[in-house]
Order: sequence, then C-alpha cells, then structure tokens
Amino acid sequence: MNKLELQKMANQVRKGIVAAVHGAKAGHPGGSLSAADMFTYLYFEEMNIDPKNPKDPNRDRFVLSKGHTAPGLYSALANRGYFPVEDLPTLRHLGSYLQGHPCMQETPGVDMSSGSLGQGISAAVGMALAAKMDEKDYRVYTLLGDGEIQEGQVWEAAMFAGARNLDNLVVIVDNNGLQIDGKIEDVCSPYPIDKKFEAFNFHVVCINGNDFDEIAAGLKEARETKGAPTAIIMKTTKGKGVSFMENNVGWHGKAPNDEEYAIAVADLEKIDKELEGK
Repeated sequence: MNKLELQKMANQVRKGIVAAVHGAKAGHPGGSLSAADMFTYLYFEEMNIDPKNPKDPNRDRFVLSKGHTAPGLYSALANRGYFPVEDLPTLRHLGSYLQGHPCMQETPGVDMSSGSLGQGISAAVGMALAAKMDEKDYRVYTLLGDGEIQEGQVWEAAMFAGARNLDNLVVIVDNNGLQIDGKIEDVCSPYPIDKKFEAFNFHVVCINGNDFDEIAAGLKEARETKGAPTAIIMKTTKGKGVSFMENNVGWHGKAPNDEEYAIAVADLEKIDKELEGK
C-alpha cells in the first residue's frame, strides 16, 4: 500500500475503534486511536501474515502488551480480513469473541492473550527466543504503553532480550504521554525511555508514530539491525482523529454516548473526504 492508501485504511481502523467502544458502552478509545497508524502499518504492510491461515507456524507474531487497547487491534484484524468488520460493535458483549482484552483461544489472528500490564512483552520475548532456538525466520512485534513500562516485569523482559541478542524482536512503545491517572511524568515518570532501553542493549529508534513515513523508516531500521533487539519509541497523540478525545486523559477508558459518537464519526468522515481530495 502507498502512503495515501495507508492513511485511508488507518482512518477505517479508527472508525472501527469508535464503533466498537460505542457498541460496548465501555473500553479504551484513547490509546487505541493513538496507535491506529502503527496497527495499520504492521497488519497491512510490515508483517508476514495471512488471514486465511492465521496459525501459520512461519507467520510473524504480534503481542498487544497494552491489552486494554484491544479495540485498535480488533479493528485492524477485522479490516485485514480475519473476521467481519460488522462484528466490532459486539465488543465486550456476553458471548462475543471480541472481549475487553485479547483472547488467543477465541479471536482469529490474536497470537497471545494479554491484558495484565507488563506481561505481554515477556510472552513476545519468549516467542522471539523460540524462533531463534528453532532456527525460524519469523519476527515478533509487541506494543506497550508508556504508562505500562512503569511495570518492573517490562525491564526483566528487556534485560533478557538484550542479553540474548534477540534481533528478531521489535518492542514498540506508544508514548502518547497520558495514562489513566494523568500525565505519565506526573504519575511515575519513565523518562528518558530511549536511554533506558539502550541500557538494556536495545537498538533504539525514536519516531512520530502518527506519520507513516517515519513508521516505515523505523521498522526498516529494525529489520536491518543485527545482534540486538530494537525498541521503537513512538510519540503519538492520544485519541488521534477524534477532536474531543485528542490529548484528553478522560478518554483513556470510557465510551462515547450517542451524541459523542455522532461527533466522532463526523470527525473521521471529514478526514475521509480530505484524503479523497489528495
């Protein structure tokens, strides 16, 4: 896909996110929207995957370590063809296969169940180590929140990945600056994030995570890095694309009502029209 096509698809992913959380009357739109561009690039451009064969042993793996942003992952998977987009509003409903956190037993395309913060990266490190031990070529990607990296388990996993030179691992940190209790530097500052990963023997790339050129360049650099895992620290806007959600910590974990949903859809449809005019 070219850059314009990726931008259009990312907007469809964002539409799916707001539809899902509105349908659920619960969920986490802010961090799902901030990472929508990365979800889009990973599933439509970067990863070696096949929706018709989601359990292919040679596929690339993705672990959503910040599992509460499942609406973003689900929307990317649905738009990629793993299951119907029309099912997104069943998020969190009783009996739905789209629960509040990803479940690998129930949801097509989900490589690891996650949700308890800090644990996803450990699973991703284990997958990357398994690929090395089995002499397989697949790569492993994991997405963390900047608030999530306040968890100690994250750094245990990072230490191990660096010590084992897992150059088939890409750790992506969504640095949107906000967590449930406020600004991350006010809650328990993880800054400087890049220097911390460098201390654990990671190759570090800092990008604008809402810019496809920078996403593409960052992931290319990760593929070309040998002998060390890569950490991509991406600066993003929480709630990206929806006017009243952008940089608003209150939209970390709540759903829009009917009136707010209509405004969100109008915001995203306006972006659609702007992209059509390019």
